[in-house]
Amino acid sequence: MFASDKPLSVRQIKDIIGDVDTRVIRKLVNELSDEYKRSERSFEITEVAGGFQFATSAAYGRWLKKLYNIKQSDYLTAPSLETVAIIAYRQPVAKADIEFIRGVSVDGVIGNLVQKGLVRITGRKEVIGRPFLYGTTNLFLQYFGLNSLEELPALAEFKEADLEFQNKEGNNLIESNKDHASTDTGGEENEKDKEPTKEDRQD
Repeated sequence: MFASDKPLSVRQIKDIIGDVDTRVIRKLVNELSDEYKRSERSFEITEVAGGFQFATSAAYGRWLKKLYNIKQSDYLTAPSLETVAIIAYRQPVAKADIEFIRGVSVDGVIGNLVQKGLVRITGRKEVIGRPFLYGTTNLFLQYFGLNSLEELPALAEFKEADLEFQNKEGNNLIESNKDHASTDTGGEENEKDKEPTKEDRQD
């Protein structure tokens, strides 16, 4: 797990180690995780995207941002978060359906999410024109700290305030899958994908 740059499933660990019961592997991983927590290490084992992965404790997040020179341009904007949320809950979903829900064009937003590896094309909708259908990826699960889509909170649990993605601290934003040290901003949405202003709606 320490050497892997991706979460390792119990099955993958078994394939590497050899003839060991998967229940034994899970038990040993849990014992390691408990040991790290008891000794208050700066790292931990997290279960995410269907596997196990070493991760630095969230308490060190602000220093890691400085270490890797993570800038706001490396994060998702509110339109991207809204779009990826719709895809996560409605997948597989066509672009036209996303635009119907959001009320704006999402061409640039979806392109940005695909580029970041959070969204992928899963097929085509069997209607005239056969538009692409979109779904989330394992990278999406990793960034949001989910082990599977079943861990997404039920929509009925949300309050109106929970659906307001932006806040002053920007804690809702998530890091792109670019190299941490990259200065490529590549996350700007197309001008037409921005939310209409009050003046625009009056026109």
